[in-house]
Amino acid sequence: MPKKIHNLPITGIASFAKYPICTDLDQLDDVDVCVMGIPYDMGAPYLSGTKFGPRRIREVSCHYGRGDAGFWDPERLTQYLEAPVKVVDGGDVDMDPMDFRASFDNVREAARKIISKGALPVFMGGDHSVTIPTAQALDMYEDLCVVQFDAHLDFGKRTWTNGSPMRMISEMPHFTKMCQIGMRGLGSNTREDFQAAYDYGSVVIPSRKALSLGAEEVIKMIPESKNYFVTIDIDGYDMSTAPGVGSPSPGGLNYNFVTDVLEGIAKKGNIVAFDLVEVAPQYDPSGITARLGAMTMLAFMGFITKEKEKRGELKHQQKK
Repeated sequence: MPKKIHNLPITGIASFAKYPICTDLDQLDDVDVCVMGIPYDMGAPYLSGTKFGPRRIREVSCHYGRGDAGFWDPERLTQYLEAPVKVVDGGDVDMDPMDFRASFDNVREAARKIISKGALPVFMGGDHSVTIPTAQALDMYEDLCVVQFDAHLDFGKRTWTNGSPMRMISEMPHFTKMCQIGMRGLGSNTREDFQAAYDYGSVVIPSRKALSLGAEEVIKMIPESKNYFVTIDIDGYDMSTAPGVGSPSPGGLNYNFVTDVLEGIAKKGNIVAFDLVEVAPQYDPSGITARLGAMTMLAFMGFITKEKEKRGELKHQQKK
């Protein structure tokens, strides 16, 4: 036997960033972040395949697995996700391929269980309809703002699809504010849908405007709120860096801009949950879409836990 076990990225079980696996959500008492997959694509009316997204994100995320050592960011000169911050992979939410309501019930139940244990729920989809039950599960929070990164407004009138989560969230009484970043191009929704978003009070920042303003100004435009739920559709990124999606669109956002804004949101208020959706790996043999998704998730998890640490809200701090 070797004196040292090398937990290489290409070896072992592909958990998210090689974090420990904990599929029993009753065992999260000392956990700060629980990542779960939602392998679902019945909400996609055209190109399917996002049910394979969680597995592919896990595979490529192993490349960045550093365990308790966390991550050193040479641009921010900050160490993220180092021990005693504890992250686990909770596996996938059970899906019933013939019953979307039962599948979404399972998503809601998982989100509520993770929150009840005092951990941050992080979901990887799945098409964007899986955001709906996650948002419904957040009804214990007040002063709640949703921030969306997406090429599309997702304010369609057909419910329970990947084109309608933001309209359905606007109808949930526990959400009071909304900001939508990255909309662009053909097919983002109708004029009437955009008007409905404006009437609701959503702050809509199209991609070109967001990039011209820069992250700092966009952060200022996001409504002030005590609590935030962030939903990241990977097609919000430009199709040159995220080709593995069902509805790719040119002219999109870039990694530095998105992560800068995510860092700003983490500083504005309490992040109660976030998801990253719409990775469809079969349309991207190179795997850069899943890799971009994994890196975005890790970066945001780092920003969130760093801010929670400053506020003394991590599990190990509460035990002192």
